[in-house]
Amino acid sequence: MARALHLFALLITLLLGPTAFAQERGPVVLAAASLQESLTEAANAWAAKGHAKPVISFAASSALARQVMAGAPADLFLSADEEWMDAVAKAGLLRAGTRTTLLGNRLVLIAPASSKVRLTPARGFALARALGTGRLALADPDAVPAGKYAKAALTHLGVWTSVAAKVAPAENVRAAMALVERGAAPLGIVYATDARASKAVRVVGVFPASSHPPIRYPVALLKASRSRDAAGFRAFLLSKQARAIFVRHGFSAP
Repeated sequence: MARALHLFALLITLLLGPTAFAQERGPVVLAAASLQESLTEAANAWAAKGHAKPVISFAASSALARQVMAGAPADLFLSADEEWMDAVAKAGLLRAGTRTTLLGNRLVLIAPASSKVRLTPARGFALARALGTGRLALADPDAVPAGKYAKAALTHLGVWTSVAAKVAPAENVRAAMALVERGAAPLGIVYATDARASKAVRVVGVFPASSHPPIRYPVALLKASRSRDAAGFRAFLLSKQARAIFVRHGFSAP
């Protein structure tokens, strides 16, 4: 963890430049990997208003939460689930009164764009047979939100035990999608917004919302934040303009 924290600090330093910390800088944002396109667009819209552009680090919510708890310098945390935000809150690292639900999402089954597989997620569906000798690409189901949602859905639908040995766990949801994009896995489970961002995959089916816990993205300021723009950027993310950006990328707004 110490090495990971050092590498994170080095990355932020390189992104911001050698004199950035002596100057006014944009807030450092730790954000779930599934927010890449949408949050980048929102950050650009914020910068277009004359603010310093936020510096965003995308990764699995689990990895980001651990970085925060290890003391990584950052201003905002956007998680893809409530549990990792809960962990940061229990560590006493959130600024009081700033946690709120920002977005929602859906869970989908994907295949390479050229695949002819037809399969509808439902109770007892033939996922193992569709996989054959192939693997099922998931974000790590023991830690990463997208993988945890996927395991919950497959368990609820009664097929987890039939595919557990076929799972190819990835470090985050985008890494899981990459396995499907390059044909290393015939099927994968990602968020609907991830599939929408790639032309190399197609959605085979959408998981029933009742098959897994609600997919919610909470946002909060970190207690250690020193950025004068952090609160303003958080407020912007909750604004009508930013919500429209997220909805255009396929997210739902509460």
